[in-house]
Amino acid sequence: MIHPSRTISRFYPTVILALLVLVFGCSPVQEPAPQKQTKEKKIGVLLLNHGSRSERWRQNLVELEENVSETILGIEGVNGIRTVFMEHAEPSIAEGLKAFDREGYSDIVVIPIFLTIGIHMFDDIPTIIGKKENPASLEKLKLENIERYRPSARTYLAPPLDFSDLLKKNVLRRTMTLSSDPKEEGLVLVGYGSSVFDEQWTDLFQDVGAHVSLETGITDHTTAWCGHIAHYSPDSTTAAVNRILEKKKRAIVVPLLVSSSETFQIDIIGNGIAAIKDHLTRVRYKPDAILPDPALEQWVIRVAKKYAARIQAETEP
Repeated sequence: MIHPSRTISRFYPTVILALLVLVFGCSPVQEPAPQKQTKEKKIGVLLLNHGSRSERWRQNLVELEENVSETILGIEGVNGIRTVFMEHAEPSIAEGLKAFDREGYSDIVVIPIFLTIGIHMFDDIPTIIGKKENPASLEKLKLENIERYRPSARTYLAPPLDFSDLLKKNVLRRTMTLSSDPKEEGLVLVGYGSSVFDEQWTDLFQDVGAHVSLETGITDHTTAWCGHIAHYSPDSTTAAVNRILEKKKRAIVVPLLVSSSETFQIDIIGNGIAAIKDHLTRVRYKPDAILPDPALEQWVIRVAKKYAARIQAETEP
């Protein structure tokens, strides 16, 4: 296995859960234990993601809602579902929450379509929905013109994607479509990254890479970043591919990004690969993303069912 700095943490999920506990108190949901009530529940599901200026990125998230909507609206107590974006696209988180309030919803389950813990999951989103009072985050949201809204409805913030085996299965499937001779290949996973939660992101990508190695026989894997931690530069991708090609005949590059945009999959990752000598014969890459994925749709449905059942039973998720 190739990696510039860290090894896999066997206790990664525990670490992430502990971080979420810091945000939400004794459980991943920042709410006191509810009292038994006779009022009928009206539950809304809010699919939340970062957002992008890319219409292709946005469309994948809209289609996710379309594909799960019928099943989710068939869950007892659930009356509505919406997709919202933290920034760079509409509707905003605040707009989605306001719409549920106007329609008299009692409870809102917020399902983040995010890979793992990061500054958005840890700070920004809880602040936007009125669950956290971080002065630095409040000031940043003002500067970025992101509206904060504390809804009248009770809100529940679910954990991100890495609390399931979805990412491992998704990357395995996509790797296998590109692989032809595992013994001669190495894997490069490219993600956005996080300067604040670098260790958690690194451990996640190492864990996913190790799973793919175990299942395919591809013995070497490494990580590259394409977000702000890499200054949105192709250089991290180029360096990671070169690390693989020093030991293997061919590199397989898989973007571990929720959705697709021209900026990340083409301009950053694609150009990083194009800088490699003989990349046309030595690098296999498809500019795709985690979405679309029926398994992710099923994950969303399971999360919605879990929270709705516990809300209906007046117990905390």
